[in-house]
Amino acid sequence: MQLATELVKAGADIIQTEGGTSAKPVHAGTLGLIEKAAPTLAAAFEISRAVSIPVLCASGISNVTAPLAIGAGAAGIGVGSAVNQLNSEVAMIAAVRSLVEALAKVERSHFAKSI
Repeated sequence: MQLATELVKAGADIIQTEGGTSAKPVHAGTLGLIEKAAPTLAAAFEISRAVSIPVLCASGISNVTAPLAIGAGAAGIGVGSAVNQLNSEVAMIAAVRSLVEALAKVERSHFAKSI
């Protein structure tokens, strides 16, 4: 958080969290996806409360953890390897659609609670 506040003082207008490569999931499936994203989700949670600029949560993010990133305070997500490691354009499109649908559910849920 100290680095984040120093970056803001230096003029940064967005901060991106990282950390998924440091996490080694023990479990398969949904729990494994959450374990992999845990470091960057924790960073997004803490940093978004310490700074007034948008925080982009990246590294280990999937359609399961994208909504958690937004819930943790991230303004957006980064999903480079979730897409670029796939071997076909069709698979890439499906991955992006899955992320968009997961985030749309968060948006609809948030909107319904604000009414």
